[in-house]
Amino acid sequence: MKDHLRELVAQALLDLRRHGRLPQDLVVPGFVVERTKSREHGDYACNVAMLLAKPAGMKPRELADLLVQTLPASQHVEKVAIAGPGFINFTLARGCRLGTIRRVFELGKDYGRVPAGSGESVTVEFVSANPNGPLHVGHGRGAAYGASVANLLDAAGHRVQREYYVNDAGRQMDILAVSVWLRYHELGGVNVRFPDNGYKGEYVVDIARGLRAKAGDALRHSAIEITDGLPADEGQGGDKETHVDALIARAKQLLGEAGYRQVFEAGLAWCLGDIREDLAGFGVVHDNFFSERSLMTDGYVERAIKVLGEKGHLYELEGALWFRATDFGDDKDRVVRRENGVTTYFASDLGYLLSKFERGFERAIYIFGADHHGYIARLKAAAQGLGLDPSKIEIQLVQFAILFRGGERVQMSTRAGSFVTLRELREEVGTDAARFFYVMRGNDQHLDFDLDLAKSRSNENPVYYIQYAHARVCSLFRQLAEKQLSYNRSAAEAARQRLVEPHEDVLIDELMRFPEVVETAAAGRAPQVVANYLRELAAAFHGFYNAQPILVNDEELRNARLGLAKATQQVLANGLALLGVSAPEKM
Repeated sequence: MKDHLRELVAQALLDLRRHGRLPQDLVVPGFVVERTKSREHGDYACNVAMLLAKPAGMKPRELADLLVQTLPASQHVEKVAIAGPGFINFTLARGCRLGTIRRVFELGKDYGRVPAGSGESVTVEFVSANPNGPLHVGHGRGAAYGASVANLLDAAGHRVQREYYVNDAGRQMDILAVSVWLRYHELGGVNVRFPDNGYKGEYVVDIARGLRAKAGDALRHSAIEITDGLPADEGQGGDKETHVDALIARAKQLLGEAGYRQVFEAGLAWCLGDIREDLAGFGVVHDNFFSERSLMTDGYVERAIKVLGEKGHLYELEGALWFRATDFGDDKDRVVRRENGVTTYFASDLGYLLSKFERGFERAIYIFGADHHGYIARLKAAAQGLGLDPSKIEIQLVQFAILFRGGERVQMSTRAGSFVTLRELREEVGTDAARFFYVMRGNDQHLDFDLDLAKSRSNENPVYYIQYAHARVCSLFRQLAEKQLSYNRSAAEAARQRLVEPHEDVLIDELMRFPEVVETAAAGRAPQVVANYLRELAAAFHGFYNAQPILVNDEELRNARLGLAKATQQVLANGLALLGVSAPEKM
């Protein structure tokens, strides 16, 4: 409908220029047609007269009046009025509004969606937690947000790939490997002091147990061999980083490449398998798990460095190779290859960015935790240096989620092993509540996650309130069968004119808004827009349900009201699906 009204306004402007009522060279800015804040002002408002008044040499209301007189006739518009400083307000025809019910019936699960493949090819990278332990509740928000954004983009017609970047080549994975190796020794009766900087969770013991079942004593060394000559750890008066790095080097020396790789892969495989299983239980499925190591083996890193060199964006300093990132707005230049010939983490970022576009994607969306704010400038700089369009790279930051139980904050620490896992959260409040609570506020806002509220079965719990509306419709149709009354969809469509009560009007308006809500949420990468809408739709339905009887003896009126309820059920289900939340038939 917004597109239709924009077209009417554009046609009026064209006619006024054609007949000399407006300058021929008048440049029309990007005016908007949006929902009014109150039905008293109609259904939609347009700001074009206020934007064009000055260049047209007219007062806004004067230009608005001229436009209203020139607007083409439309069967969908009942009334056009001028309000305030020059807004053009449109009131839709009743037949147009009632037609929403038919459109919902005809489109079903596709109501609110646009044709598939009509947008860009987009890769959305999200979660990408280091595979060095189970996912915790902090990762959960990024997972819920990323999955919902991908669903919204898909509904908006884009071709979407959901990707998880597996950090399988970094130092954190080496620390995990050493942690597993030392627990492996403990299980075999060789007790070595565990590093202060090691991973202390019980899952590390589980990994070590599996490794021992496969390798037996083949990876075993004496405590003296492992610790002799190592620098002191933090608890011994030394530096924990220096100590763990030396321990990693010792493990590689004693195990050799094949042995160390066996330990490393045991940790990686267990954690990645656990992550996949955990995400699946959370309703999050990635199309591709992209290995960081493949950036080297498939040549992406070297190609990226070569491109920067050919474009003159690299220089050498003190034996290292640097990218002139400051030429593209970054706060400092970045090393891509150290003096020892080893490429940097930033070089991997370059290779990964290049890979996205070499694989055919037109837009790359990164979803990071808020602590990755510094990546915005460096990735934009990297894109420009590689000759890519920086406007095609988006970085969405997800603020931290803080858990509260009984009014007290729940503390987390990954290395100490005292964190709340995503699986534990799902077991406590359920996947539906977790998915909804994570996205009901904007990703750029801090989220206080109230566990007690998420578990409550009350109207204060937003996901319960919405799901109850869906279940209530299902209950209506069970009652219909029990009373041996009938419902007919064709009869419901034919009887739409009987829907004249205020609560029915409000509910129809909410149903009509859904496609616009999806469009806005997709464009803004803002699933909270859908979450807020669903609460309003549920409130409209509960108001309709409580205002007057639905299963009345008047067959025509009963069909009309049941049809409205059925359409509401469909839209609730469609909206909840976008957020990865189920639509239960019973509560």
